[in-house]
Amino acid sequence: MKPDANSQAMAESSQPVLVTGATGYVGGRLVPLLLAAGYRVRACARDPRRLEKRPWSGHPNVETVAMDALDLGAVTEAVTGCGVVFYLIHSMIAGKGGFADADRTAALNMAAVASARGVRRIIYLGGLGDTDHPDLSRHLRSRHEVEEIFRDGAVPVTCLRAAMILGSGSASFEMLRYLADRLPVMVTPRWVNTPCQPISISNVLEYLKRCLEVPETTGGTFDIGGPEVLTYRQLIHVYTEAAGLMPRIIFPVPVLTPRLSSLWIHLVTPVPSVIARPLAEGLSIPVVCRDKRIQAVAPVDLQDCRETMRIALNREPQAGQDACDLPPDTLPPPEWEACGDADYAGGTTLTMGFRIALTAEIEAVWQVVEAIGGKKGYYGNRWLWMARGALDAFIGGPGLKKKRKPGDRLRPDETFHFWRVAEVTPPRRLVLESKMKAPGGALMVFQLTSRSDHTELVLQSLFLSRGLFGMGYWYGLYPAHQWVFRKMLKGIARQCRARVLIGPEMVTAGE
Repeated sequence: MKPDANSQAMAESSQPVLVTGATGYVGGRLVPLLLAAGYRVRACARDPRRLEKRPWSGHPNVETVAMDALDLGAVTEAVTGCGVVFYLIHSMIAGKGGFADADRTAALNMAAVASARGVRRIIYLGGLGDTDHPDLSRHLRSRHEVEEIFRDGAVPVTCLRAAMILGSGSASFEMLRYLADRLPVMVTPRWVNTPCQPISISNVLEYLKRCLEVPETTGGTFDIGGPEVLTYRQLIHVYTEAAGLMPRIIFPVPVLTPRLSSLWIHLVTPVPSVIARPLAEGLSIPVVCRDKRIQAVAPVDLQDCRETMRIALNREPQAGQDACDLPPDTLPPPEWEACGDADYAGGTTLTMGFRIALTAEIEAVWQVVEAIGGKKGYYGNRWLWMARGALDAFIGGPGLKKKRKPGDRLRPDETFHFWRVAEVTPPRRLVLESKMKAPGGALMVFQLTSRSDHTELVLQSLFLSRGLFGMGYWYGLYPAHQWVFRKMLKGIARQCRARVLIGPEMVTAGE
């Protein structure tokens, strides 16, 4: 007798859900979503130590295990006891010899072990693209082969096919971001005019979760995509509009092969050529949904490209916090940069930091820091701050008009001068978000640490550059900013009436 949908769903939820590729872009975001929905999760990676810093790694319903997909014994150990497997493993390294063989072996291992260990279902995220197209890339062909391996296996499988995934941290989106940010004029390959149906990372995750919840998806192969079919040229225009940049001038030429394209992308962006190459190859043919059956079986509210990019480009709240220090139950938008993302994720962030050690209690130093912008101004360079405020007001910014009241304590979202209080955690941390007119967003972060005989104060400036003009603005004012921030820390020390033990000295990000 065939079990009904509810009993099957209950049986699946009583066992851990295995998420392979948990260090990857999609897997790292799927795990906390499943935990928030109440599932028990077994997250696996070749090196589980890479998962230790994830905010969700200490969640009571998650366990992390080592699994090399090419090692049959390791796969057996990871799969045993799990009811459903999310298979999110793909080789993206073009220069890595035999990637197709590795993907094939890994899929065969999983199919065999899943059958032997009684796994109820495999949910696989693959790629769009016509399998009969003569120009189908090697990587897309390999993904379709993995899909066929699972479909031919004994374990029921749900296959989702997606094209470009949009969101901070996605290699495809980061490539788009840096190209649009850094090149006002582009000489591009012909694939900029190839149709594509991108999808937001939020929708990808929701589809994956819905497949787990909707038994009717079992055995199905579904195309998933956003509500729009666009060319890469159109995506660049959507991005520049969302980022507040001038429209880019694009000249497609026929001479750029995928290999030359990847080298060109690596030259202009921080995305490595070995990753850029399969991305470029995948854009050479149309990748659009051929049917919308998934919306009838497991409907989700689709998010268009503009809204996805708007969320991803809301960079100030992302830059003001360490993604690895979030509370375990926090679920920021998936479009934001996340702990474990590649170094190039999140766009161009330019930083400058200074440290000073003072012979004063942390509460005394905090009292002075919290009074910034009040009667004592910014503790030095008064005329420079007044001139910057006047210029900001002249070009349409808030300037220095809104003053602080004497003795006021700072509160989240409070505004004064051209600042918004983004975060205030007495007596340790203050983050001010700049609202002045500038070619990028800016944050000023004060971090206080109590030591055995002194207080350490780190002042950091973060500039979220918008285009080449933003980078020119930052580096053009770099010497002036150094002068201002050193003077500010010295002024804070004087106001505390404390002796300076160290500094002000420049520090790098993360120190």
